[in-house]
Amino acid sequence: VTSCFTSVNVTDTTYLEACIENHTKSNLYMDQVDFEPAQQWSATILEADEHPSVVKSTIRDLCKQPVLIRAAGGIYNYLYQLRPSSDEPGQMKTEGSSILGKFQITWRTNLGEPGRLQTQNIHSTPTPSKDVDLRAVKIPPVIFLERPFMVNLCLTNQTEKTVGPFEVFLAPSVSGEQKTVLVNGLQKLVLPLVEAFESINFDLSMVATQLGVQKISGITLYAVQERKHYEPLPDIEIFVDAE
Repeated sequence: VTSCFTSVNVTDTTYLEACIENHTKSNLYMDQVDFEPAQQWSATILEADEHPSVVKSTIRDLCKQPVLIRAAGGIYNYLYQLRPSSDEPGQMKTEGSSILGKFQITWRTNLGEPGRLQTQNIHSTPTPSKDVDLRAVKIPPVIFLERPFMVNLCLTNQTEKTVGPFEVFLAPSVSGEQKTVLVNGLQKLVLPLVEAFESINFDLSMVATQLGVQKISGITLYAVQERKHYEPLPDIEIFVDAE
């Protein structure tokens, strides 16, 4: 029996997939596949929704059939959702915080012979950290056609040194399509230096040229001294109304 693990981080949630493969010549009946999360995590197994006619009960749980992994290459996947067990984000930065937990796995063969596997601690896949972070903070709830509106943005320095200056502008569409939401006024907004671990808020004046659901796309940050372009912000959907 072999097991492999893959973790993916999405904001404050980590998804852990466990893949168990049977390399023996006998079918394996999995009695127990328990994930024991590390102290800083709480874990929930994610399973496909059951048919509405299935009644959840203690008797059903007791009679539940073990998972079958067939001989000679059978595979079964388990998916877990991990969230920080503490609301204090600083506690997640302690030494060993990359440890997610470990698995306790037991099974039986066709003849009832037991097997057991306890994994080593599983570590999360490190995600590359960005030196700066740009995000949209506030957009007006009502946007009118061809009337300027402000998008409030926040630029955060996530390093121990002063960074900048920067320029913010709207990158052209990759597909060459005409944008329906444009920068109003100066096409490049110049931002000052940002101290270590500090943030600055600023407004970008924009104007919509078409009614209905539109997208603000291509807001891009450029570091002047490093001559470095950062990835554009994800598209932001807005609704443009007539006056």
